[in-house]
Amino acid sequence: MDLQKLSLKLHPLERKVLPVLKKETEFNAITKKSGLQEIEVMRALQWLENKEIIGIHTEKKKIVLLDKNGMKYRKEGLPEKAFLTALSDEFKGLNVITKKSKLSREEVNACIGLLKRKVAIDVKKEDILNVKITEQGKKLRTEPSFEEQFLAKEFPIDLLSIQDLDKLAFDELKKRKDFLKIEEQKTVTVTLTEIGQKLLTTNLTRDVINRLTPAMLKTGSWRNKEFRAYDIEINVPTTHQGKKHFVTEAVEYITQIWLDMGFKEMSGQYVQSAFWDLDALFVPQDHPAREMQDTFYVEGEASLPPVWKKVKAVHENGGDTGSTGWKYTFSEDETKKILLRTHTTVLSAQTIANLTKDDLPAKFFSVGKVFRNEALDWKHLFEFYQVEGIVIDPNANLKHLKGYLTQFYKKMGFDKVRMRPAHFPYTEPSLEVDVFHPVKKEWVELGGAGIFRPEVVKPLLGFDCPVLAWGQGMGRIISEYWNITDIRDLYRNDLKQIREMKSWLK
Repeated sequence: MDLQKLSLKLHPLERKVLPVLKKETEFNAITKKSGLQEIEVMRALQWLENKEIIGIHTEKKKIVLLDKNGMKYRKEGLPEKAFLTALSDEFKGLNVITKKSKLSREEVNACIGLLKRKVAIDVKKEDILNVKITEQGKKLRTEPSFEEQFLAKEFPIDLLSIQDLDKLAFDELKKRKDFLKIEEQKTVTVTLTEIGQKLLTTNLTRDVINRLTPAMLKTGSWRNKEFRAYDIEINVPTTHQGKKHFVTEAVEYITQIWLDMGFKEMSGQYVQSAFWDLDALFVPQDHPAREMQDTFYVEGEASLPPVWKKVKAVHENGGDTGSTGWKYTFSEDETKKILLRTHTTVLSAQTIANLTKDDLPAKFFSVGKVFRNEALDWKHLFEFYQVEGIVIDPNANLKHLKGYLTQFYKKMGFDKVRMRPAHFPYTEPSLEVDVFHPVKKEWVELGGAGIFRPEVVKPLLGFDCPVLAWGQGMGRIISEYWNITDIRDLYRNDLKQIREMKSWLK
């Protein structure tokens, strides 16, 4: 290595610290000897390490320090000594002992328990507590205890070095309030490498220009001078630019897919009535999904839109849809319940109810959060995104539905899509949508789809019309892209994960 070139790269802080390393190796000693601030020394050492001039070794250890009461009683003496000094061979009342020892009531109470364990006092309870000293107590009164000897030591003390009688004293004092505290101490030591030792033989004090100023240019004083070289190999701190959460990137990408396909976005509230979330979709009022263990209910009662009576008739006898309905008495109290929406299909129902014949054909979508009262585990969340869509068109059919979903999943990276017969209360026919995973080489179920039943469409729209509908779980769709196997990892509050996660590019 060219030591001359390396020497020219040294920062002024490095030039001040490097000569000190001939004799000093410990960080605090280096700081003191160099006359620099701690942060300046640390920077200089890091730069020197990057240049392989030194090696930095960090050792962590736990040390014992005196806390506020430890420092107080080290100076004044332990309270049990004052307590024993106030005793005699005769029983004395606690009030007399407290006054003579000049201890607080709290200190006196602590001393009684402590000295009884050490068999240093006898206690007799009459109208008041009476105490006298024992032979063991007289011995403790005249000789320094293990605790006193420990307090007299030089602090801080390495926790691992405390052994034997010192360990007994330490354990006893640790039980007392604010006597001792344990902290983790980091010791930094520095060693010169072979390059560093050779560099110390060069002239580190020669006149080197670190910064070219306007005054130097004006006077020409920079001529015939050496300039500090730029160190283009030095490690610099990593900077992290601002970025969106990776799930937000996926949501925006999916949203753009549907916008590009001519769909309009639906929006609505998280809190909905059972009428819009369930009854308007022809979900029977005794359906298991309505139970507390499946749905989050909210206190209060919703007001109902005028169309609720048409929905009521459909549930009870089919109304004018040609259906027989569910053949039960529709509960107004049940339909007024308030809940966190269990699917974004609630937005589809509300959107259809606001359309007229003149608005058709029409296409709508949403990418929104829904809430289910699920037990949290690696494949279930109680709050997650759902991708919703509807097409209201007198000429729409099942082929169109497959076409829309095939196109969507193709843009999501899945070329093969299949649909299997299924059952949902509000669609007929109903389908399960699967995609073929290109890596796992297997079919993966991602959501439901179908054509809304007349029992859903006719009360809301006013006439029967084909409505293609789908609701797809977004978590399963996007987690594969980042190789996430535990769906909870999509929403971990982890800055490192967010910084390192690759961007959503399809």
